[in-house]
Amino acid sequence: MPDSKGHLRHHQQLIMPTTVEDIRGFAVRCFSNSRGSHDWGHTQRVYNLSMHIGRVEGADLEVLEIATYLHDVGRSYEDESKGEICHAEKGAEIAGSLLAEYPISTEQRANIIHCIQSHRFRGNHKPKTLEAEALFDADKLDAIGAVGVARAFLFAGEVGAKLHNPCVDPEDTKPYTEEDTGYREYKLKLSKIKDRMLTAEGRRMAKERNAFMETFFEKLIEEHEGRK
Repeated sequence: MPDSKGHLRHHQQLIMPTTVEDIRGFAVRCFSNSRGSHDWGHTQRVYNLSMHIGRVEGADLEVLEIATYLHDVGRSYEDESKGEICHAEKGAEIAGSLLAEYPISTEQRANIIHCIQSHRFRGNHKPKTLEAEALFDADKLDAIGAVGVARAFLFAGEVGAKLHNPCVDPEDTKPYTEEDTGYREYKLKLSKIKDRMLTAEGRRMAKERNAFMETFFEKLIEEHEGRK
């Protein structure tokens, strides 16, 4: 497990591959009825990103792998409550109960739960370990760039939002309503992600994805107004 500065330390107990596979299977089942914007495909993409960042930054990949599989298992609770329940908090609660059943060291278990609890952009918990930072960055990278734009409009469709809502200031709109457009998500969240990245590799990747996203939304406004 990493120390407070995020440096990798050797841990005494290795997590068994069967344990990881069991946990992965549990996570897959949690997404059986999920919405497309936060389905198992999202977790798979975040997994690829977190493993890449984790290798570059020197994270505990065992902790990071399990945390990534479980990071959104509380998502259905947030969607059903229309945002009243925090999926990161709920996911950490679910993970705490699940991980108690497996031979995982106390330090690694605590780190996994912390990673899940602190991965949310609008959350109240700041990532304090290298693994938590890697997961945070990986999750945010999947929210920007070409995939991020596609997911923003997919989510907007899921909640019944309009294509675009130029007559209303995004700051005056509400989530999970017809006002929750892809552009609203971009203005209130996605455009700010590049400045919130926590790892060097995450910042590097976010810069390129953000540039594409800015160009896309500039074009969207131009075409929506009939200027081009």
